[in-house]
Amino acid sequence: MGPFSWADVAPSGKALSTQADTGREMSSSVRSRLYTSSIVFSISPMHSMQAAVRVLAALVALFVVQPMVVGTAVAAGGAVDDVPSARVIVKYRDDAVRGAGSDRVSIAHAGQGATVQRLAARMDAVAQRRGLALRAHRAISERSQVVLARGIDSETLARRLRADPDVEFAAVDRRVRPLAVPNDPLHTLGGADGPAVGQWYLRTPAAPALSAIDATRAWDITQGSASVIVAVLDTGVRFDHPDLAGKLLAGYDFVSTLPESNDGNGRDSNASDPGDWITQQEDNSVGGDFYHCTSPDSLGNYNGAPSSWHGTQVAGIVGALTNNGVGMAGTGWNTRVLPVRVLGKCGGYVSDVVIGMRWAAGLTVPNVAANPNPARILNLSLGTEGDCGEYQDAVDDVVAAGALVVAAAGNTNGHAVGAPGNCNGVMAVGGLRHSGTKVGFSDLGSAVSISAPAGNCVNDFGPCLYPLLTTTNSGSQGPASSAYTDGTNDITVGTSFSAPLVSGVAALMLAVQPTLTPDEIRGLIQGGSRRFPSTSAPACTAPRFDVNGDPIDQIECDCTTTTCGAGMLDARAAVRSAAAGLIADIVVNTATPRAGQDVSLTADVFRLISGRNLSSLSWSLVDGGGIVSGSVSGCSANCVVSPTGAGSFTVAVTVTDDNNPPTQSTVSRRVTVVSASSNGGGGGGGALGGPAYLLALALAVGAAWRLSAGRDA
Repeated sequence: MGPFSWADVAPSGKALSTQADTGREMSSSVRSRLYTSSIVFSISPMHSMQAAVRVLAALVALFVVQPMVVGTAVAAGGAVDDVPSARVIVKYRDDAVRGAGSDRVSIAHAGQGATVQRLAARMDAVAQRRGLALRAHRAISERSQVVLARGIDSETLARRLRADPDVEFAAVDRRVRPLAVPNDPLHTLGGADGPAVGQWYLRTPAAPALSAIDATRAWDITQGSASVIVAVLDTGVRFDHPDLAGKLLAGYDFVSTLPESNDGNGRDSNASDPGDWITQQEDNSVGGDFYHCTSPDSLGNYNGAPSSWHGTQVAGIVGALTNNGVGMAGTGWNTRVLPVRVLGKCGGYVSDVVIGMRWAAGLTVPNVAANPNPARILNLSLGTEGDCGEYQDAVDDVVAAGALVVAAAGNTNGHAVGAPGNCNGVMAVGGLRHSGTKVGFSDLGSAVSISAPAGNCVNDFGPCLYPLLTTTNSGSQGPASSAYTDGTNDITVGTSFSAPLVSGVAALMLAVQPTLTPDEIRGLIQGGSRRFPSTSAPACTAPRFDVNGDPIDQIECDCTTTTCGAGMLDARAAVRSAAAGLIADIVVNTATPRAGQDVSLTADVFRLISGRNLSSLSWSLVDGGGIVSGSVSGCSANCVVSPTGAGSFTVAVTVTDDNNPPTQSTVSRRVTVVSASSNGGGGGGGALGGPAYLLALALAVGAAWRLSAGRDA
């Protein structure tokens, strides 16, 4: 599998939204590392993102590790100062044999140390059966760990481990990359280097900035709560930034390898970002840890990259100190941020990310002290190509613990959403231009839940017009002075910055309704979203591939609900719905909706405030997807539709109570329909066949890559 990449990284400087946006929607900081959904690494317009990914994929085979001993576990609290040629995440079966004789570990031993011992014994047993020399690395959970091996590549090791009857799954440990009006001066106007529009993305939408999220009016309802915590899993943060003072919790550093950690040690309780720069020498040192880590320039030269400060940038968008007369405003206003460092030089590994996710949500992590401040929202502005894979277990456990997982969709010029954005249960966020069309670099597809501003420049020369201004540091290598990104020297664009907007809005919602579940938050955000505008741009389509199976770029295009999520993020509508105490939901009763067959839907309402009654319910067909026609306005508690073909359609329901003034809740639901002959599928849609009442239970029921011009893609 290929390495992770920042979700904001745009693939090669190809045309993004307009000719002017082509090179300016990517920035020039860190290049190909853990692609943090923000573009902060330099990308040459002459080289494609696919080439960068292939180069990164080769890095795993270049890492040198110290000799390994079968069954030798790495010290739990330390770091591995060398990386073996193979690195795989293994999950053992529930009923797996724990070995015999000396390999057997008594499960009577209590404590996290016993977990590590049990895992080591199970690894030994598998190693003996497979004839492998394995080394235990990090324990992830009671049944999963990272194992290392030398003299074999990761793909081959994973394949051999999967053949063992005691192994539930084995996957390459892929590399990841960093994807009330306040009186803060930069909220209204940018600094001397722009952008002139300041924090345009937080204001009430108005032409030409139609995608602005209306946080301004959401703050009239609530200014958030310090008891609501958003975990930012990223490169760490600069605790010394004045606009983050008092907003950051202690956090933790989970970067487990010394070269990437860049701080002289491995795991520890210091989540500070030391910088993730790559020198030209490191970039060109054959066999080194960071050989060809960045993207080459137009002449094919690897020139290194400055530090991205990606985690500090993401943290500022979520929770910068607000209404303090200094700097910028944070989306979540009073929301606090828990920094969880999982990315370092040249990115990081999936195993470190999933361990960080578990800890952030308050779950047990072997040999790490419990998190005293569990987060309700996890922001992952990072990612890698490929399927969800080893992320899914962590996502399932985190969501079950009550935390919403928000991830950047990615920045590979309109390709399919990568991991973890494509995992079940994750709220993937696509990127919009200021005008509401899909920004060129943003990925798309059915995995996207919602779209939000990602920043774009429009012009070829002069300050970038619509970046997402945020907190940063001025150091090109180690930290220097605290600063803010701008429209000239340090431009932040990318889906890495779309995701924290959603995380900040979710935090505001929890401030008014602390008992909301992850599904309810998602439903209310989607149900309150605004419709995408219709422009002269072509319509976005599902991810496409050429005859060779390579993805085809889709630059600026008009979003649809099947490619960019339910709509454009609307902070005020989402917070208002959460505060109303009325939540609608749409339940798809048909297990596998099929073309040509009736699909049964049911509406439900809950959290109706005591003493209030439901006065009305109405349905609407948001998007028929070409497979459902007619009207659903006559539906009641149950609704039956008859899709004419495979695809998807979206319906919405609005419920109103009898309060004075009345309270409303709207929820939308996209239903996926499989072909009549398909054995799989699930989720809905076709031509609406007959009225049925859907009690609208809104979906609320139940670094960064810096482009050569300094613009994150």
